[in-house]
Amino acid sequence: MVRGRQGRIKNYFAENRLFAIRSIVAGFIAGTLLLAVAGRLFYLQVLRHEYYATLSQGNRIRTEPIPPSRGLILDRHGVVLADNLPAYQIELVREQVGDIKSLDATLSLLVQIGLLRREEVANTRRSILVRKVYESVPIKLQLNPEEMALFAVHRYQFSGVDIRTRLARHYPLGATAVHAIGYVSAINEQDMNQIDSDEYAGTSLIGKLGVEAAYERQLHGKRGSREILVNAAGRPVEKQGDYTPVLKTRPPLAGDDLILGIDVRVQKVAEEALLGKRGSVVALDPRTGDVIALASTPGFDPNNFVRGLTVAEYSALQNDIDKPLLNRALRGAYPPGSTVKPLYALAAEKYDIISPLQTQYCPGFFQLPGSSNKYRDDKKHGALDMRHAIAESCDVYFYRVAQKLGIDRMHEFMSTFGYGDLTGIDIPGEKAGLYASPEWKRRVFKRKADQVWFPGETISMGIGQGPITVTPLQQAHFAAEIAERGQIIATPRLVSGIRAAGSNTVTPRNPVFMKPIDIATLEQWEVVYDGMLGATSMPGGTAYAAGLGSKYKFAGKTGTAQVFTIKQTENTRAKILEERKRDHAWFIAFAPAEDPKIAISILVENGGFGASAAAPIARKVLDAYLLPNDAPPEAKKSL
Repeated sequence: MVRGRQGRIKNYFAENRLFAIRSIVAGFIAGTLLLAVAGRLFYLQVLRHEYYATLSQGNRIRTEPIPPSRGLILDRHGVVLADNLPAYQIELVREQVGDIKSLDATLSLLVQIGLLRREEVANTRRSILVRKVYESVPIKLQLNPEEMALFAVHRYQFSGVDIRTRLARHYPLGATAVHAIGYVSAINEQDMNQIDSDEYAGTSLIGKLGVEAAYERQLHGKRGSREILVNAAGRPVEKQGDYTPVLKTRPPLAGDDLILGIDVRVQKVAEEALLGKRGSVVALDPRTGDVIALASTPGFDPNNFVRGLTVAEYSALQNDIDKPLLNRALRGAYPPGSTVKPLYALAAEKYDIISPLQTQYCPGFFQLPGSSNKYRDDKKHGALDMRHAIAESCDVYFYRVAQKLGIDRMHEFMSTFGYGDLTGIDIPGEKAGLYASPEWKRRVFKRKADQVWFPGETISMGIGQGPITVTPLQQAHFAAEIAERGQIIATPRLVSGIRAAGSNTVTPRNPVFMKPIDIATLEQWEVVYDGMLGATSMPGGTAYAAGLGSKYKFAGKTGTAQVFTIKQTENTRAKILEERKRDHAWFIAFAPAEDPKIAISILVENGGFGASAAAPIARKVLDAYLLPNDAPPEAKKSL
């Protein structure tokens, strides 16, 4: 029993030694941790002082983007077509507004006070959500004084919403050349998926059409930034107590100015000549491809897109029966009518099926062998050679040419000049024309019966009818090819030069030339020239009236493209009473005939005869360009 009690007596010596060991270890760990904390404090407060001071300063200093000034657009003489004016707009910063519920409440309040339309809320909300939370997003553009006063009264009700001054796009000439210049409009969700959102921070508008869209990168410039001091609510302040930071600013780089080949004076003459009509005028410099005029009527005022259209306003434009939003010059596809005849005459020479001096008799109609169907002409021309057939636009003569050529040779020859293809102009939206062939029918149609190519289709193609379409731009390009005898073929372009921001030096853009068309001899081209010159200068020529009194020689070709098919037993003139069923009127030309400086195409939708509806317009435009001192007074007014 004594031994048992002694075994339970504590070993104070061992316990003290264990406690001492544990104390040393704990002290070592605690010392190590204290040293680590001290080291970290030294690292943060001494070694990384400048870095974390900058971060802490960032809690009250906000970096705000400075959008660049958009480049100007000018005509060839320096007339400003697009510039920038100061404007006020309402902008919203999402991180200062709060959560999604707060954002919806803010937008609803803007609707209640009349600064935002209810139908705009969904698009505005999407535009805000695709931007970064710290970005200032425009939600109401170009405020008028009444709207600014209204917001000022309710300013206290908003957090993260304020009025900012920005440069807004302005088109001083309104609708003039709108389909060439294009317009800018608010950046939407689709745009945000295609651009660098950081580079466009603070920018509210982007090019949507024409030159504005095609040259967006050059026009936009490079954004800058500036630091601003803000309080706890995110409001800009000058200082906080005694704290006055050194704020940095990086200035933006303005976009480049673009110099167009357009001559505004000629453009205005073209648009005034088309006033009240649906149509297009395209004028090119055949040596460089520069677009001298590109008109499509009716048009619209691009300034309305800058401020923002209502749903009703946009719907009215989109549903207008006259289609003002349609760029007829690039996207209007029409049968070319008799404007194709000069090239068919050249093909007849090349393939030696009819010599230029060989006469063909025109009884006023043409019949295919074994067919009772009559392809009528507008009159009985009698005997004509090739030059007179072009000048007088004899359908029967070219029915025979088409019959002898055959569709395969016709397609091969016309494709060489670009029929059925794009011109490659430097703005988006161009529509390719069509030049059909048996192979095309086999590819397009599913039913065997629809794939058959009929001789009558070849005959119709011989006068520019049937499955053949062109745009006014392509027609002007073809006229330029004829003017240069196929040797100088420049791709059409609107922008001829670029000027850096703040510079007076214009850097010209070199024309882009295509491969020459070596398809005929100079003697064969001369026959075509003589025929087109005869159309404007020879009694009996289809455009003789338009050429009377001209101070220069110009070669041209009229065209009348059928829109509504008339039965052979019906009276043509009596039947086509409805204006929109009348024929389209065409005229192509180049001048001066001996040294072409301008090639032109005119289209008047449902205008009737090219000689009476289109050729007089061409004469006005040619005079304005070649005889500027003789231009009508309204064309000389200050722009």
